[in-house]
Parts: sequence; structure tokens; C-alpha cells
Amino acid sequence: MATIPIKDAAGIVGMRASCRLARKILEELVLRLEPGRTTGEVDEWAGQIINQYGARSAFFGYRKFPGQLCISVNEEVVHGIGGPRRLAYGDVVKLDVGILLNGWVGDTATTVGLGAITPARQKLLERTQASLLAGIQKARSGARLGEISHAVETTVKAAGYSVVKEFVGHGVGRKLHEEPQIPNFGRANSGPILQPGMTLAIEPMVNEGIDEVRILKDGWTAVTADRRDSAHFEHVILITEGEPEILTQIS
Repeated sequence: MATIPIKDAAGIVGMRASCRLARKILEELVLRLEPGRTTGEVDEWAGQIINQYGARSAFFGYRKFPGQLCISVNEEVVHGIGGPRRLAYGDVVKLDVGILLNGWVGDTATTVGLGAITPARQKLLERTQASLLAGIQKARSGARLGEISHAVETTVKAAGYSVVKEFVGHGVGRKLHEEPQIPNFGRANSGPILQPGMTLAIEPMVNEGIDEVRILKDGWTAVTADRRDSAHFEHVILITEGEPEILTQIS
């Protein structure tokens, strides 16, 4: 089994800064969303804001990804690329921001409704966010990684939804993707033991219908196989001696 990086004091300071900035950028982008704008415009804004803060996108160029951020709408699950699609009133929009600041990666995502959304879409967003918080609460020193996965899956299934299995959470630090992988499904009391200094990106991707996804012709955008809605939330957390610290939370 690959080693899970442990951040020292300096590394934790660096991660706090990068994660807080990633969240600040994400929240600024959310405030700019409005019907009629294209996803390409949002991607352009992201590049401008990231640059203004002296950081750079951790996504652009990663395995040749062409965007500054991932923007996915309605049936799009993750890894959407900004382009000509116009946002419409009532859409659910997923924004995933990853930045590199002083050698440390910050990574965070949210799903928002554009204007008033249907009760069904509101419930999907609320239960997906609840599954993230359930997973975070299990991220404690001495617990096993599977406790996080199991908590997410249990919360999602109780709401009648499904978790995406093709994409998972991950460790994060000097690199965008470090050990360990963090599935949103699995057995409790399984996997490696969590230790203080680990920084983990927990990110439930939850489908209203079946868990299967398809990749579009662009080679990146994942959509639900049944074209029903999907939601995605992500926080980076630090394992401590006590309560987990949410590094990507500023408000």
C-alpha cells in the first residue's frame, strides 16, 4: 500500500492558505453566475481571478485538461469544460476549483441552483451536502478511511440516490492527487488508519438516478447515463488530534 503523506507544521500552513484561497475564488465565481452567461465565460473569469490572487489553476494542463476550472451543469457530473453552453434559470451548476499557491494545492467544489430550482433539485443538493458533512465527521485520528466512505454512502442511499463509483476523493498536498483514494462507498472499519497531518479531499458525487456515467466526446465531461441530475460538493480536511479541520471553509 502506498504511503499517505503527512504534512508537517509548515505544510499545514501552506495547505491552509491554498485551501482558503481556493474557497474564496469559488465563492466569488458563485456570485457571478447568472442566466445567459456561457460556461466558457465562467471559465475565463476563473482564470482572471486565480491570476489576480497570484496563484495558478491546478487543473489547466493537468493530463491536458483545457479549462481553468471544472464547470458541470445538471446531468453533467464532473470535469465539465467551459464552452458555449448557456446557463439557464433553474439549472444546477457544479463549480470545482483547484489552485496551486506557493507549491500547495487547494481543491474545493460546490453545487448551486441558478435562481429558484425545483424541490427535487433542492433536495438533491441538500442531501449531497449532508453526505459530505457525514463523511467529514468520521475523519478522525485513529479511525479507518472506510468510515468516511461508508458514512457518505449510507447518507446518500437513505435519501434514495446513488453515488458515482468511477470518480473518488483523494489525498491532496504538493500534488493535486495524492494517496489515498477516498471512495464515496465502502465498508466501515476498512482501509488505512487516519493520522494527524493527513489532508484529504472528500467529494461526494451523487446522482438522482442510477450511478452509471458516460464520458462525452470531449474526453472529459462525465454525464449521468440516464441524463438525470447530479450534484457534487468537496472540502479538503486536515486530520488532527481532535475534530477534523475543514481547510476549505471560510464563511
